[in-house]
This record gives sequence, C-alpha cells and structure tokens, in this order.
Amino acid sequence: MTKSTTIVCVRRDGRTAIAGDGQVSMGETILKSTANKIRRLYKDQVVAGFAGSTSDAFALFSRFEAKLEDYKGNLSRAAIELAKEWRLDKALRQLQALMIVADAKGAFLISGTGDVIESDDGILGIGSGGPYAVAAARVLMKHTRMPAREIAEEALKTAASLCVFTNDRITVEEIS
Repeated sequence: MTKSTTIVCVRRDGRTAIAGDGQVSMGETILKSTANKIRRLYKDQVVAGFAGSTSDAFALFSRFEAKLEDYKGNLSRAAIELAKEWRLDKALRQLQALMIVADAKGAFLISGTGDVIESDDGILGIGSGGPYAVAAARVLMKHTRMPAREIAEEALKTAASLCVFTNDRITVEEIS
C-alpha cells in the first residue's frame, strides 16, 4: 500500500499553518520525496492536508471541495457532511486516509469513521509522524513565542528526525 504520512496544523495568534512532508512510501521503499500533500481549496480560503493512501486522498479532496461549494465555504458544515458521507458510503468507507482542514476560524481532523475533531489547543497531527509533530508543536507553543508557521515547520522537522516515513521536504500553507 502507498502511504503519504505526516501533516501538522498549528493555530496561533489568528494565524493557521498546515505543514506536510514530501515523502511517499510503499512498504519499506521511498517512491517520492517531493510530494505536496497540502492543498488550498474554496477560493484559497481553506487549506487541507492528507495522510494515507494517495489516490484515496485525492478522491477526498474532490469530495471535500464539493461540500465546501455546497455549503458556501462553511468549514464545519462541510467537514461534518464529508465525514457522514465517508462513513455511510460503501465505496468511500474503503478509503484509507485522514484529513486536516482549516480556514481562518477553525481547524478539524476528519476520518472515515465519522470523526470530526477540533483540538483544544489549536494543534492537530495525522500520519505516522503525526504524534511526534504534535508533541513538538505543543512544547514550542508552551515555551516560545514562535508564530504558527515556524512552529509547524519545526514540528515537522522533529517528526522527520524520528519517523522513517517522514522526510524534511516540508510544504507549508498559512491562512489568517
């Protein structure tokens, strides 16, 4: 199975940054080092990142963008509707991916089991390096005044130093 692995989202001082690494792996083999797992959607007002099977993630980006159009950019409503559809549709249920989506007002983790989760502290992470990136981001939020973008980048660098499925070819998108 092809995997795309680490995404972290950091919200601080009215700014949101989503960062992703560039590695795509199949089993023990690195297939690509420069993948972009972050997309701007809905008139560049929403940023989305994925971890999981690459083709599944592209299918989810399309579905989520359609939900954003249906609900006129309402992020929480679009996230809930995507999660419901993902959980109930037989074909979609087979998709193996997670998404983090954010706009200027909020950020959510969306899963195929119907989860739509907004963090308490403005930090979300998915993929094999997600827990490392979240831990690093939490420490940086607590002990520095770094902006969201820098925290997201440093958190991904930490994940890359610990997780073999995460590299340091980092893409960051920021919105405010």
